[in-house]
Amino acid sequence: MNFSEQLKARWATLEARERRMVYAAAALVALALLWWIALAPALRTLSAAPAEHARLDAQLQQMATLQARAKALQSQPRLNRDDALRALETSVREGLGTSNAQLMASGGDGAATVSLRGAPASTVAQWLGQARGNAHAVPREVHLTRAPASTSASPPPSSPAAKDAPKTPPVRWDGTVVMALPAAR
Repeated sequence: MNFSEQLKARWATLEARERRMVYAAAALVALALLWWIALAPALRTLSAAPAEHARLDAQLQQMATLQARAKALQSQPRLNRDDALRALETSVREGLGTSNAQLMASGGDGAATVSLRGAPASTVAQWLGQARGNAHAVPREVHLTRAPASTSASPPPSSPAAKDAPKTPPVRWDGTVVMALPAAR
């Protein structure tokens, strides 16, 4: 006698009440499986959809902004090397200051070197964006080291200003940045 015959024989010996309980247990297991496999994941996805939609909308908006910025950069007139060098000189003088940076124009390789001495990191970051936008110059080579922290910029520990002063001095950079200028026309 195989297993299915044994099962049929056992089923035949069950009372009607016991058969109903087996049917109810099987239906309960089937409903639980239906919930865990089909309904619960779909409901979780449905409840997460508004947040995901908002995230994707924000991402799409950011990409549209980047696309508009790229088109604006492409539509700008191309600068010749001399105009780019003048714009870079202006950005170094205004953005970094003469005490923190010095511009040296290179020969015919289409580059200019900016030497930094204790330039604040935030100022360097803003200047790089300004150099890209105004002079169409991009960093080709960067050699920066963190400048030693200066103690002269912070107030004495006993002064009232010391309470409000930041505990760590701002990061400053020493080194050189070689900027690639637009090709000569």
